This record gives sequence, structure tokens and C-alpha cells, in this order.
Amino acid sequence: MAKIIGGIGTSHVPTIGLAYDKKRQDDPAWAPLFEGYKPVAQWLEEQKPDVLLFFYNDHANSFFFDCYPTFAVGISPNFEMADEGAGRRPLPDIQGHPQLAIHVMESLVNDEFDMAVFQDRPLDHGCNSPLALMWPHEPAWPGAIVPIAINVLQYPLPTAARCYKLGKAVRRAIESYPEDLKVAIVGTGGLSHQIHGERTGFNNVEWDEEFLRLIVDNPEKLAQMRHAELVELGGAESAEVIMWLAMRGALDDNIRCIHQNHYLATTTNMAVAVYEQGGDDQAPAAPVHGNPQLAGLDALEGTYPFDLHASLHAARLNRFFWRHREPAFRALVARDLHAAFDELQLNEAERALVTAQDWLGLIRYGVSFFVLEKFARVVKMSNLAVYASMRGETLDDFLKTRRVPASA
Repeated sequence: MAKIIGGIGTSHVPTIGLAYDKKRQDDPAWAPLFEGYKPVAQWLEEQKPDVLLFFYNDHANSFFFDCYPTFAVGISPNFEMADEGAGRRPLPDIQGHPQLAIHVMESLVNDEFDMAVFQDRPLDHGCNSPLALMWPHEPAWPGAIVPIAINVLQYPLPTAARCYKLGKAVRRAIESYPEDLKVAIVGTGGLSHQIHGERTGFNNVEWDEEFLRLIVDNPEKLAQMRHAELVELGGAESAEVIMWLAMRGALDDNIRCIHQNHYLATTTNMAVAVYEQGGDDQAPAAPVHGNPQLAGLDALEGTYPFDLHASLHAARLNRFFWRHREPAFRALVARDLHAAFDELQLNEAERALVTAQDWLGLIRYGVSFFVLEKFARVVKMSNLAVYASMRGETLDDFLKTRRVPASA
């Protein structure tokens, strides 16, 4: 069974990453910050977690405001670092843990959290700014990441209470995962800062210290705070500390803060803290294998649920068909199908399925019908003809089984 070994709360200020990349660790202006992360790195080295589950927010680098999820789980096997306008940071990609991420996603949805899911979206400074200070990464990171993005940019934000409850649901998900894994929970953001409007530069160190006390001793009080209260006390952008509450919710009722540091240099009071489990009365979760909502469905012949395992397995193929919405890509497919294959990096098995127009094979492989039908339109095949093909029938024979064949 998977086990949560503790938690980390950390700021994610982008200048932390910039100072790190410029090797300013010994610069007197930055040394107090970097010294504060050394005990965190030491704790991770000693504990050796297999996975860091990261509550973070994307800063309009991988998501834009036309479709900006409240909560989203990343299930990719690999995550790149985002280019935020000045080029990618010199950090290697980091492995994801798709099986744990899918388990968490399915568990949260069944726990009545309406989650989004994402693949192939780079991680910005919300993750990578503190990550480089905590985990060695040359030539590669020592473990995997499961990122959970939380909207703290575009109101309405999730409430502090909802984030706290999300953390508790994540704990139930992790502790019901049947594989033996050590998981550390990371919550990012804050502390006090405001970086827009006439109030730019606002800080409140006294409130920051009270927040750090309450996150240990009375998180329920923090969970009852409204966004307006957080903004008034800590500055507009400090409302993102609700992500610390998600981390706190995933930990025991009683925790120990074994390290804490905060440092205000310019606009943000940059903080980091490590929390170890102190024990509570919560009963251990029973292992859960698969999505209980789909239990028994594998016995229903000829039915292939498009779940996250299928989506991840057939990600390239689904994107290939999805891109048939684009006139230029449709023209490329018509002009040079193999060039289109190359652009999406399809493997030989995937290319063969497309070339053969093996509709049933594509569904079994993990393709969603609702992207597949776009390809059918391009090759001048009706949906009804595709249905007939998947049943191994001619279109005429299939229509004979319909109530009103003339409606075709």
C-alpha cells in the first residue's frame, strides 16, 4: 500500500529559479533563501520518497483563461519544463507516475470531486522553481511527480475549505493505492505578496508567521477564511496559500513542523516548511483496484470504455485524429499521410491501424470514437458505415437492423 510520509509547504516565486540558474546560492542577497532549503533537501534524501504529489498552479503557461480548470491532475509519463517567455530553464524533464495519477484521478471523481485531467502540458515555475532546490536532478530526478493544478488566478477560485477537503480526498486515494510507494505531499504558493495595482509590494510578515502557526495547529480556522480575508491580510496573490491547505488536508490531524524558514527580499515573503506525520485515528484505507464505477463492465462483450488508461495509451493517435479539425492538417493527411504520421510520432502499430482504416482495431487500441469520426469524414465514410464496419457487417446489412433504415 502507498504511504504518505509527510508534507512540504513552499513558495514558488519564479525569481527563486532564476537565482538558482544564475548560481547565486552564496550571494548575500539570496543565501538566506537557499540555506532554508538545505534541510528540505536533506529530509528528502533521508526519506527517499518515490513520488512527490505537487499541488501547484499554472501561471497561464500551459493553460489559458478560455479553459482554465479549477482542479486538474497530470497523468503523463513525462513532464517537460515550460518556456515562460525567456526560454526553458536548464532542467531535465521529470517522470510522472501515470498509474498512481490515474488511481488518484479515479478516486477523486468517485469521491465527488469534479476533476479535469491533462497530458503533455509542461510544468511552469509553480512546480519547477522550488523543485530544483529540493531534489537533485543531474543527470535525472530521483523520483516521479504527480502534479495537481489548482486555479488560484481567475475567480471564482475554489474555497480554502474545498482545497482542505481535496487534500483529505487525496489522502484516501493514495492510501488505497495497492502498490508500495512512499509519497510526499507538496503545497506551493505564497506567502504574503501583491504584484498588481497600486497595492503592489504589499507584505505582512506578522500574518505570514500566524499562517505558518495555524497550518500546523488549526488548519480548520484557515479553511474557513474567505478569499477576501486572505487578500486583505496577505496581498492579492497570497490567496494562493489555499494550496498549502490542500497539502495539509492530506496529512495526519497531528503533524510536527521539523523545519521552517521565511525570507522577504523584494516582493514576496518566500517560505518553506517540512512537516512530519504525528498520527491520528483514521482507519487505514482498503486497497482499490480500478474504477469501481466500471466494475464488471469488462464482461460486457463488444464494449470498450474510454478511460484514462486508454487515453494515455493512445494519446498520439487520439491527437492525430483530433487534429483533423484543422484544415491545414487535413490537407497534409491528403497530401502526405506518412508526413502526418511523422508529425504526431505514431509508432508502426498505430500507422498500420490508420492505414488499414481498422475502425474496431482503433477503438480497441484506445481511440475515442469522437475523434475517430473526424477522420471518417476526411476519408468520406459516414458514421453509419463505421458502425457497420465495427460490427463486421456491410452498411446495407447494418441498416436492416435499424428501426427506420430510410432515415439514413
